[in-house]
Parts: sequence; structure tokens; C-alpha cells
Amino acid sequence: MNSFVRGTLLLVIAAFFGECLEFFVNMILARELGEVGMGLYMSILPIIFLIVTIASLELPISISKFIAEKKRETHFHMLKHTLFITICFTAVFIAVTMIFLPYIPVFNGYHPYVKWLVIILIPIVSFSSIARGYFMGIQHMGKIALTNFVKKVAQLFLLLWVYQSFQFDLQMALFIALATLVASELLVCTYLVAVYFIHFHMLGKGPKQFLDGKVVRKALLSVSLPTTGLRLFHSLTHAIQPFLVKAALIGAGFSSVMATEHYGMLAGVAMSIGFFPAFIGHSLMTMLIPNVSEAFAERDQYRLVRLLKQALMITFLYGTISIIAMYLFAEPLTHLFFHSTSAANYLKLLWPYFLFHFFIIPMQAYLIGLGLVKDALFHNIWSHLISFAMMFLLGSIDFLNMEGIIIGMNMGAVLLMLMHYVTICKRLGISVYFMVTRLSY
Repeated sequence: MNSFVRGTLLLVIAAFFGECLEFFVNMILARELGEVGMGLYMSILPIIFLIVTIASLELPISISKFIAEKKRETHFHMLKHTLFITICFTAVFIAVTMIFLPYIPVFNGYHPYVKWLVIILIPIVSFSSIARGYFMGIQHMGKIALTNFVKKVAQLFLLLWVYQSFQFDLQMALFIALATLVASELLVCTYLVAVYFIHFHMLGKGPKQFLDGKVVRKALLSVSLPTTGLRLFHSLTHAIQPFLVKAALIGAGFSSVMATEHYGMLAGVAMSIGFFPAFIGHSLMTMLIPNVSEAFAERDQYRLVRLLKQALMITFLYGTISIIAMYLFAEPLTHLFFHSTSAANYLKLLWPYFLFHFFIIPMQAYLIGLGLVKDALFHNIWSHLISFAMMFLLGSIDFLNMEGIIIGMNMGAVLLMLMHYVTICKRLGISVYFMVTRLSY
């Protein structure tokens, strides 16, 4: 068993248990918050993740790519310069966030301390990103797997303890749900940063090759900025999506409360279940970025094609099995959250959206490893523009409403996957149909 498959299996096993815990977390939230509260929780979460994306500056990806491509002797100075960049950026971002956050109207309907939770989360994410990127680059996937699992365990037990020990109104219950998320991130950050500095100290004692700060900044930002742009766009679309869906449903004749409830069933139930198997895709993504980066730096086309075949085969196997299982058991799965036939129907109708997104995840990692981050960003922009336009147009039709929304979502996923795949094949010089080598890159 090669290191790629072994590392992927380790991440998949840990991520499976982590996703099981996430499933229970969402079940607890659904029962404690109710349909309206779950809709509010799912509406604010994309905004928080948007801020988290900016705070991380996608350092895990850029650092892991740099570490995988360069010799060990260069790692110490690279990490030293990265730490300085992170401190400066974090300080500036916290200051900017504290100035502008009070004026964001989305937070007005929530507990006033939610804004402080977001500010606390910024340095936690920023510094844990350095450690994650380093361990991904040297392929110490055990630490990544452990922290992902521990984070879910901590969040679950905190939620169980607090909700069973105290009674809250809806606003405070939402604040507690978000506070447990931040607390679990803090726990994981403490462990990662501690272990990272042990490794950093060991690198300082070994042989070192000096790197100029400008070289490191250029190497990191050439990956971080377009990747952050990609993730930022992804987070923006997720932040806009709740309001787009609600606006379309209100145009179709739904009341505001009814639109919020249906979005809660779509995002909080159907999509939580549908994306449950995606932990395998994210595990593939974590392994693919350093492996593809290393193979591309060495111009090893055979290895690049083999990695692509392995990723697609793994995705096809788990994707088809997952979709069939979700379609057959849609009712009992959704009834774990709410006793609603609508959520089960949404889960069944979204099967193309989930299946093609399972393929999109490793393909996006492949594009990053090949240095095609800008292509991935443009693909996302075009697919989301078309998808959002169709979601609003079809969702506003009274006899389609939620079905029109889902048609638009499915269309966007299919388009994005095809653009990613064609671009990868073109870069590698292989046939789209038979994976036969046509030309060298």
C-alpha cells in the first residue's frame, strides 16, 4: 500500500467518525433550536465561515504545497517568515473586523456577544493554519486526523452538557451553539500550535538553507491569494444563498417564516445528510495537494495520471453507494431531524448536486497542485452565476418553488465538475474519454 492510499485511509477513518459526531451535533441543534432556529443558525454560519476563510489566508494549502516541493533545509526560514506574515495580517484583520463588524446588519437578530466570538476566532484560525499546513506538507496526517476528530468530540460534549444543564431562549441557544464551535477550535489550535513549535525548534537545530523573506512571501502569496479568492468566492456564495433562496420563495408566494423553515430543511437537514460522505473527498483533497504538487514539480506525468485515476475511482465508488443509500433511506434519515416529508423530497432531488460535488472536491485539489488555482476560481464564478440565475428564476415560479431552486443547484454542480475535469485533462495532455496520453506538458 503506497503512502497516498495509506494516508487517505487514515484521514477517511478519522473523518468518518468526525462526520458521525457532526451528524449528532446537527441533530441536537435541530431539536434544541427548532425549524426557525435551525434556519437562523444555517443563515449566520456562512458569514462566520467567510470571515474564517479570510483569517486563514489559505495558509494550510500554500504552506503544504511549499513544504512538499522544497527541501527540508529550507523549511525553517520559510516557517519563520510565515509566522511574521501571519502575526502582521492577523493584527490588521482583527482591527478591521472590530471596526466594520458592528455595521453588518446580518448580526442584528443575534445575541450581541456573537460578534465577539467571531473576533476571538480570527487569531485561533490564523495560527492553527500554519501548523495544519506544515503537517500536511510533511504528510503527518495522523495529527490532522486526530485534531479533526477531537474538535467534533469537544463540540458534541459541550453542546450536550450545556443544553441538558440549562434552559435558554432562542437567541441565547444560538449563541451557545456558536460558542461551542469556537471553543472546540481553540482546543484544537492549542494542541496543533504546541506540537508545531516542537517541530520548529527541531528544524532550528538541524541544517538550514537561508531563504529571503521576499522569496517566501512571493511563493506563499502566489498560492494563498488566488486560493483565498476561490474560498472567499465560495464562502460569499454560501452567504448569499440563504437570502437568494428566501427571496425566490417569497416571490413564489411563500411567507418569510415559511421560506426560512424550508431553507432550514434544505440546508440544515437535506444538505447535512447529503454531504455526510464528503469527508472522503476532503480526505482525498488533503492528500492530493502535497502529492500532486510534488509530482508536478518533478514533472512525473505517470504519477500524476495515476493519482487522478485513483482519486476518480475512489470518488466513483463511495459516491454511487452513498447516493443510492440516501435515495432509498431518505425518509428515515430526515426524520432523525424533523418529521417532514419535504426534507426527504429535497434529499432525493439533490442527488446530482451531491454526486458531482464529490468529484469536484478532489479535482479542485488537483487544480491547486497543478498551479491552476485561477482556473478553478473562474470555473466557480461561471458555474455559480449560471446556477444562481436559474435558482432565482425557477424558484420564483409558484408551481416549482423549491424544486426550481434544486434544479438550479444541480445544474451548477454538473457544470463545475465538467469544467474542472476538462481543464485537468488538458493540462496533463490526456484524453477526456480514455485517459490516453496525447502530448507532454
